Amino acid sequence: MANALRRVMIAEVPTIAIDLVEIEVNSSVLNDEFIAHRLGLIPLTSERAMSMRFSRDCDACDGDGQCEFCSVEFHLRAKCMTDQTLDVTSKDLYSSDHTVVPVDFTESAGYDSPEQRGIIIVKLRRGQELRLRAIARKGIGKDHAKWSPAATVTFMYEPEIYINEDMMETLTLEEKMNLVESSPTKVFDIDPNTQQVVVVDPEAYTYDDEVLKKVEAMGKPGLIEIHAKEDSFIFTVESTGAIKASQLLLNAIEVLKQKLDAVRLSEDTVEADDQFGELGAHMRGG
Repeated sequence: MANALRRVMIAEVPTIAIDLVEIEVNSSVLNDEFIAHRLGLIPLTSERAMSMRFSRDCDACDGDGQCEFCSVEFHLRAKCMTDQTLDVTSKDLYSSDHTVVPVDFTESAGYDSPEQRGIIIVKLRRGQELRLRAIARKGIGKDHAKWSPAATVTFMYEPEIYINEDMMETLTLEEKMNLVESSPTKVFDIDPNTQQVVVVDPEAYTYDDEVLKKVEAMGKPGLIEIHAKEDSFIFTVESTGAIKASQLLLNAIEVLKQKLDAVRLSEDTVEADDQFGELGAHMRGG
């Protein structure tokens, strides 16, 4: 189930991304297809993606992008009028919906960081111009990577760490220091008051077994025991910025619930077919 949740977060939680680009003027060094591809990979804020319709399922439009239920329209107009190179970035995209805009990385970037200018689309020299119209639609990562809301999703079993206090009393302070330092991550430390080895961050353990190897080398098997809790997981979620990591997890749970409901409905349908034969098949349109 944990891996199912991970896969849903990567490939089946919907977001909004640019899917159609109409180039009006492009005298830059990049061709139209290159620019369209770069636009599609710009992450857009997608908090309302779950409530939007897929364009293929929308009955309010013909898919031309002029529909508030399934699409958002963007415009970009830029022309270089000086000898200074002009950077055309995601901040030059103007949206018809203020809730769906290019992700702003300014807060996580430094004051003088280039991320403050947005994601660079193309660079223009004097006289070069770019004008375009773009349509963003709802989609999922299974269809194209530009709709994936997650950069990285990993999980591991939560470790359960036991320290044999009686055996620990037999070690010198130097041996305890060596034991603590044998772990590549800061899992253990020495209590300054009791001079005992304590677990300070069990979630930092990466199942590298280095501390267990050290215990064996010291001739103290059983001094430290580490077991994985098979019903408890630690997830690490890195979002592209389209959706907050916490919201991504909640949306993934909702999508997974919908898929499980569909499976349960399918099983009920099969049982009805078995019970009522041709009548059951007729009831579901077969």
